[in-house]
Amino acid sequence: MTTGSTEKVNGARALIKCLEKEGVDTIFGYPGGQIIPFYDEIYDSNLRHILVRHEQAAAHAADGYARATGKTGVCVSTSGPGATNLVTGIATAYMDSVPIVALTGQVPTFLIGNDAFQEADIKGITQPITKHNYLVQDANELPRIVKEAFHIASTGRPGPVLIDLPKDVQNAEIDFYYPDKVELRGYKPTYKGNTQQIKRAAEEIANSCMPIIYAGGGVISSNASAELVELAETINAPVTTTLLGIGAIPTEHPLHVGMLGMHGTKSANYAIQESDLIIAVGARFDDRVTGKLESFAPNARVIHIDVDPAEISKNVNVQIPIVGDAKQVLKSLNKYIKCCKSEAWIEKIKQWKKEYPLTYEQMSPDVIMPQFVIEQISEACKDAIIVTEVGQHQMWAAQFFKYKNPRTFITSGGLGTMGYGFPAAIGAKVGKPDKTVINIAGDGSFQMNSQELATVVQNDIPVVSVIINNGYLGMVRQWQELFYDKRYSQTFIKGSVDFVKLAEAYGALGLRAERPSEVRPAIEEAVNSGRPAIVDVIVECEANVYPMVPAGAAINEIIDMEEHADTPCAMPDLRKAKADRVLDLEEQ
Repeated sequence: MTTGSTEKVNGARALIKCLEKEGVDTIFGYPGGQIIPFYDEIYDSNLRHILVRHEQAAAHAADGYARATGKTGVCVSTSGPGATNLVTGIATAYMDSVPIVALTGQVPTFLIGNDAFQEADIKGITQPITKHNYLVQDANELPRIVKEAFHIASTGRPGPVLIDLPKDVQNAEIDFYYPDKVELRGYKPTYKGNTQQIKRAAEEIANSCMPIIYAGGGVISSNASAELVELAETINAPVTTTLLGIGAIPTEHPLHVGMLGMHGTKSANYAIQESDLIIAVGARFDDRVTGKLESFAPNARVIHIDVDPAEISKNVNVQIPIVGDAKQVLKSLNKYIKCCKSEAWIEKIKQWKKEYPLTYEQMSPDVIMPQFVIEQISEACKDAIIVTEVGQHQMWAAQFFKYKNPRTFITSGGLGTMGYGFPAAIGAKVGKPDKTVINIAGDGSFQMNSQELATVVQNDIPVVSVIINNGYLGMVRQWQELFYDKRYSQTFIKGSVDFVKLAEAYGALGLRAERPSEVRPAIEEAVNSGRPAIVDVIVECEANVYPMVPAGAAINEIIDMEEHADTPCAMPDLRKAKADRVLDLEEQ
């Protein structure tokens, strides 16, 4: 079956028409020799193209766009180094189950395998980190391949798909058509859960006294937050989320016990360890959540709802598996569910939440604590989309911002990709132009893709980056402090860049906060400016993320702030480092 009448077009034009048929409005990319035919066709199209300054940023921007909107993101690069520069972004999307389609130029088909200029086997390179990938060798197959790519990327467990486009395929003339539907014999995702298994789950829940709902990123990607909250309220069960599940239930909902795992709340970790039933929805029991597997939830039976059957019983043995889409399965489960006898359990949870709140110590009145910065962002920008880089600031953003809705916390979970946040924030802002988008960054992570300041200025994309500037690669430094006798090997980066001047050099707004009283005004000025902006916040340089479960420990074996009190930084502060740098320049 095809859509509409055929017309003669070249492969590049056909690709544009395919993207339009898929409802694509924006693509993120960087041109090069082997993708020029496609870029020539973009010139006359209605597609919005965001020119990034590094191909990795194109992949991350497509990823952020997808997470914020729920649509499939699209990124483009040329062959060889352009294509390989996408790899980190593709792997990030793969680990977090994000639907993107990556389009890469390739040398002409008759040169493939000859080590031609800027040739790389991107199909082979990305095989382990894509849901599927294609090398197009016949232009007539292009419409079918594009249709399949978008279908595969966005259905079942979402993920990245790559299409490699030789230059001669882009130039070849075809009779354009576009398929009405996709038929893939080997790919039939299960959406509707088995009714008998759902009934078994309802009975198990009814007989439970200490149930806990464990929600992951699958709840967000299937838009199942309302159904999740309905289940929790019906059975009066606490809800804990993974890092990627944040936003599935409002942070301040009385049944929410916070994130669990390595930097999860004590109440969440204690609850899952003592529970008699875990209702896992769209989560994969990864190592940062479970800690020592042999000690994880020793008394709990497990109901596991997931669209990907490969995840069920992969890490933790499951008594009641339900393969299906989280939204559809929860809708069905809510029809059969009855309230369980959890009153005493909820009282115990409330007591834990009261005894073990997330907190931090204010070192001195003039020192900015990083957690305080997150609290100020949360108060000033209640409905913002928060995007993060990776590191300590990422964990503080997860812990201290008050999230109300799904798709408002965007971060690299599985791969933990430094440099992700800023370009992902660009994608989120392009996809949701009416939302305030704030990238919470570390001074280390931000420098990995700081060149994208040129992108936001050129395209007038008012993303605000708040840099939690502690002068270290903070998370590695924390591990060095706690487990390597404070041997801070290659983690000290203090004074390496003036972020205000960097912002101004690109034409963005640059602000700095050095005292607690300056934080809120700087954030508000940046957001209200309507411009791309950096707020450089100079924070206590040896503040740590607590609670913390050491690697290899059970998740109730928790290091907390009292056991390892933060100590004032022995290094000179950033203001002195900056002054010394100025004196050095004057002497030169």
